[in-house]
Amino acid sequence: MIGLYRPGTSPLHRLPAGVKLVLLLVSIVAAAVLVRTPVQVAAAGAVVAALYAVARIPVRVALAQLRPVFWVLLLIAVFQVLVTSPARAVVVCGVLLVSVALAALVTLTTRVSAVLDAVTVGLAPLRRVGVDTDRLGLLLALAIRCVPLLAGIVHDVAEARRARGLQWSMTALVTPVLVRALRTADAMGEALVARGVDDD
Repeated sequence: MIGLYRPGTSPLHRLPAGVKLVLLLVSIVAAAVLVRTPVQVAAAGAVVAALYAVARIPVRVALAQLRPVFWVLLLIAVFQVLVTSPARAVVVCGVLLVSVALAALVTLTTRVSAVLDAVTVGLAPLRRVGVDTDRLGLLLALAIRCVPLLAGIVHDVAEARRARGLQWSMTALVTPVLVRALRTADAMGEALVARGVDDD
């Protein structure tokens, strides 16, 4: 699952969360601006693979981080081939794949609490203009928590749909997922209110 922290003692694990987030942003921007050919895509991919090796992330785990974006990349690749060229499709999809892999590497080597602390510290200057950085940190924490939560709901509903022999029915998937997601959101909202999060 994306964002599943794997404890370790590698240099990437020991690097401060704030530094990793800054390097991630710089790397993604650099890849989007500088990578222009399939050869450069291959070089960027080799660098990312080397970083995974340094972090001692198993190949199986690394591939699991990329599996959720496969179909999206496939659609983008087909569109790029039809509109531009195969070489351009490789570049666009390659940059996206490298970006996802880098982001996944950061989450695999960084505790969520460390990421939230780094974001809160980074947003601290905004307090001078009245921004509640603690609430922004809470919002980020909820967003991170809701991704695997929603994925779990979709998985459970899909399994139930297959058990009923309705694996080809989108209605049997979408409707229960929406209902369960809304119920979960209501329960989460009530829990936050009960803890006084909505207090001014």
